[in-house]
Amino acid sequence: MLPTVADVLALDAVRRGNPRVVAGADRLDTRVRWVHVGEISDIATMLRGGELVLTTGVALPDEPDKLADYIADLASVGASGLVVELGRKFVRELPRLVVKSAEEHGLPLIVLARETPFVQITESVHARIIDIQLQELRASEQLHEVFTELSVEGASPAEVLGQVARFSGRPVLLENLAHQVLACDTAGRDTGTLLASWETRSRAVSPDERTAYDAASGWLITMVGARGQDWGRLILLCDGEPSPRDIVLAERAATTLALSRLLERHQESLERQAHGTIITGILTHAYADPEEAAARARAVGVPLTGRKLVSAVFRLTGPTDTALGEQAQLGELAEAGAAACRDAKLPALVGTLDQNHVGLLLPLPPRLTAEAALNALADRLRTSYTGTFVLAAGSVVESIRDVRRSFLEAEQVADVAVRQPDGRAFYRLPDLRLRGLLHLLRDDSRLQTFAERELGTLLAHDAQRNGDLTRILRIYLDAGRNKAVAAQKAHLSRPAFYDRLRRLERVLDTDLDDVESCLSLHVALLALESFRREAR
Repeated sequence: MLPTVADVLALDAVRRGNPRVVAGADRLDTRVRWVHVGEISDIATMLRGGELVLTTGVALPDEPDKLADYIADLASVGASGLVVELGRKFVRELPRLVVKSAEEHGLPLIVLARETPFVQITESVHARIIDIQLQELRASEQLHEVFTELSVEGASPAEVLGQVARFSGRPVLLENLAHQVLACDTAGRDTGTLLASWETRSRAVSPDERTAYDAASGWLITMVGARGQDWGRLILLCDGEPSPRDIVLAERAATTLALSRLLERHQESLERQAHGTIITGILTHAYADPEEAAARARAVGVPLTGRKLVSAVFRLTGPTDTALGEQAQLGELAEAGAAACRDAKLPALVGTLDQNHVGLLLPLPPRLTAEAALNALADRLRTSYTGTFVLAAGSVVESIRDVRRSFLEAEQVADVAVRQPDGRAFYRLPDLRLRGLLHLLRDDSRLQTFAERELGTLLAHDAQRNGDLTRILRIYLDAGRNKAVAAQKAHLSRPAFYDRLRRLERVLDTDLDDVESCLSLHVALLALESFRREAR
C-alpha cells in the first residue's frame, strides 16, 4: 500500500521541519503516489494526481485570490497535499484565504516551521514508495506462481479459495448465478454468521463492472467465467477499501477457477462437488458444530434444520462403460440424481462420496414420508438415467448429529443389494434379511470362525482336488434341498448329482437331509460369500 500523508508526516526528515497541519486534517489518510518539488504557480498542469507538492512559495503570486486559485487547481488534479516551508515567502503563517480554500477543497495543507532540505524528504518518501512497489511486484510474482500451479494441477475450488484466504487473511466465497455458495473459506470466522441469509444479501449487491468493490457491504466481487459465459461470482469480504493486491488476487483466483472449469472432462459439476464436500464433512466430523454444516447447506439451497433427514446411497450395477470410466459414470449418476430431486421438488444434497458411492441427504418436507420421497425419486431417476443402479436408504434421523450413522447404514445396505438386485425401487436394511445381517457382521471374528468350522474341511478338499463340491452344496441349498431342481441347475444327471451329495456328506461328516445341519451350512456359505466379496 502506498504511504499516506500521515505516514509522510511521521518521517524523521519531515518531523525535523516541525510540521503543522493547518487544513484538511480529516484527509491525512490520502495516499501519496509521489513527492514533487515545485515553485511555479501553474504546477498543477504538470501533475497526474497523487503527488504531494513541496514548495517554499517564493514564486507564488501575492494576490490572495490567485493563491486560492492555486489551491483549487491542485485539488482539481488530485494532488494528495501541499507542504509549504515558512520563512521565505510566508514568514510565520499562510494567508487565511489560502487556508480557507484548502479546507473547502479538502486538500491537506501542512506548514514547516523550520527550514528543511526538500531532497531529504523526497529521498525518504520515494525510497518507501519504491520499496512498497518492489514488495507488490514480488507478491504479484508469488500469486502468479501459486495460481499457475493450481491451474496446472486442476485444483478444486476449495483449494483455490484456501489460497485466497491465506494470502488475504479474509473470508472468500464462490457462488453460482443463483447466489448459492459453491465453496467458501471462512478464514477463521463463524460460518453461521458469515452465511446467514446469504442469498438475500448477495442479491442485493449487483455491481455493474466485472470486478468492483461495494462499500456498503464491504464486498470485493469479481465475475467468474470464460468465453463470454459467466457462471459464478468470487466474493472477498473486506474490512475496508481493498488494496490493488487484493483486486489482483481476486481476479487471478477467478481466472484459475474459470480455467479449471474449461479443462474439466467427465467430472462433477461445481455444485456436485460442493454438495459432496458438505456430506463428506458431516461424515468425517470436519465441522466442529453441526450448525456449521447446516449453514453451508442453507447456502446451497438445502435446509437441514427443523426437518427429518433421510440418508441414501446410489451404487452402479452392471459393467463399467469403458469409454467413460467408473468415476465418470458415478458423476453422471450424481447429476441425474440431483436433476431427479429438482424435478420432484425435493431439495437435497447430492454428491459422490468415494470410488463407489453417490450420497444423498434429503430433508423431508412436512407431511411427506421417506417411502413416498424415495419412490418418487427412484421413479424419476429410472426414467431419466440410462444406466443401472441400486438405491439404498438408511434410517430416518431427527438431527445432523445422527446423519453419519444413517449414511453408514445406507452404504452397508447398498453394498449388499448391489450383489443381488431384485428390481426394488430402493432398499433398506430389513429388505436384505439374513444377507444384510451377515454383511453387517462380516468383520466379526466369531462369524468368521463359525464359517470356517462349518466349511473349512470342504474348502480344503476342493482346493486339494480342484473339486466343485462347494458349488454343488450351494446349488442344493439354494434350491431348497429339492434334488431334482438342483440337479437340473447343476447341469448333471440325477444319479451323478446324488453321487455328489453322498460325497459331500462324507467330507462334511453330516446328514444333508437334516434341516438344522443344512441351515447351518447355508448360513456359513452366505457368510463366506460376504467375506470374499468384501475382500475383492
